[in-house]
Amino acid sequence: MTAIDQHSLFLLIAALCSVIGLILLIAWVKLNPVISLLVASLSLALVAGMPMEKVIYSFEAGVGSILGHIAIIVALGTMLGKMMAESGAADTVAETIIDAFGERNVPWAMALLGILIGLPAFFEVGFVLLVPVAFTVAHRTKLSIVSVGLPMVAGLSVVHGLVPPHPAAIMAVTIFHADVGRTIMYALLIGIPTVAIAGPIYTRIIAPHIHLDYEGSLAVQLSAHKERRSRPGFLTSILTILLPVLMMLLGSAADVLSTPGSAANSALHFAGNDDFALLVGAIVSFITLGTMRGFSRETILRFSNECLAPTATITLLIGAGGGFGHVLHDTGASDAMVKLALNGHIPIVLLAWLLAAGMRLATGSSTVAMTTAATIVAPFALHLPHMHPELLAISTGAGALIFSHVNDGGFWLVKEYFNMSVGQTIKTWSVCETIISVTALCFTLCLWYAI
Repeated sequence: MTAIDQHSLFLLIAALCSVIGLILLIAWVKLNPVISLLVASLSLALVAGMPMEKVIYSFEAGVGSILGHIAIIVALGTMLGKMMAESGAADTVAETIIDAFGERNVPWAMALLGILIGLPAFFEVGFVLLVPVAFTVAHRTKLSIVSVGLPMVAGLSVVHGLVPPHPAAIMAVTIFHADVGRTIMYALLIGIPTVAIAGPIYTRIIAPHIHLDYEGSLAVQLSAHKERRSRPGFLTSILTILLPVLMMLLGSAADVLSTPGSAANSALHFAGNDDFALLVGAIVSFITLGTMRGFSRETILRFSNECLAPTATITLLIGAGGGFGHVLHDTGASDAMVKLALNGHIPIVLLAWLLAAGMRLATGSSTVAMTTAATIVAPFALHLPHMHPELLAISTGAGALIFSHVNDGGFWLVKEYFNMSVGQTIKTWSVCETIISVTALCFTLCLWYAI
């Protein structure tokens, strides 16, 4: 073995030890996850031999690069979600879909609802938005919250990782220079059966084995104190929810609808920017779901202020995960993963999935995993013959969804709101995520060799 190979192996072992140490700090020592990620990052950087004057800078650079894009999206998406929850728009959409499907098909209806609501919002935002709806539906249909909630989170997760114009997926599309329209088509072709398998079908297997006590559940308390008022109609609700998505789709089609470089083209790209689209969506929701529902300006201001506080931990976790990912890259551990994969002559589509899966397990953030893996793979993947960038983006997204555990904010959201133990959360949510990841990879490989 050469000196370079030995160093690569050392970096891989160091990275693995840092991940194990991270899990122990969170699960056993009970250290705050943000602090745990910082400790693991700094320890890895020092052990890997990074100059001490660059250690903190590397972590901060990772935090800044992720939060510069994520923070505003989380904030605006949360405001839109808050208005949907307070106005009853989410309940209107949920009840309409459930009535259309019938109570026997509630898990399928909730999976569809997760897909629809997940398009304009990050997973965490969509989850917090729909949890009160899930408990209401579970109470109405006398079903377990696992039967109702797990298909919902499966829909949210698949959209988050695979389907543009969701911000996480669109980043991978941009890095791989993939066509947005074709990526959406392939992602839906892969994502819909994936949701079916990981959501309603897996739920039917696992739900009878999970027995929960909802007494004192935070989600029940929140939904029980909603102010009763006239709710918006289905059309108003769904158009408000999907407005940012429609704007982002319009932006992705800008070069088709107008001449590149023209004023109209620039305007369409600007309108389709995810930050601007969510800004417009939030402002419109203040009107359609706020003032038109009888809320005063002071009340709407209070809603928009209140909803930001719960996002602080989520935002910090995403940022800290980005810092850990940046340290992995700067220490050379990411390059060592690539060398190991390349030496094994792994197909490029599988390599993208493996790298994203490794980053996901290490950082807990699917967004960080997708961005890091795509950045590593894209430079040499784009020069390969018969390369399908759209499927590479989807494969990266699939890998970034594997086995959510204690370093993932989504894990704690599901655990706390559904009032489950760590073991129950692993059996339900973590396994669901793994089924999504592996199933989506299998469908992607089938398409890769079919086209």
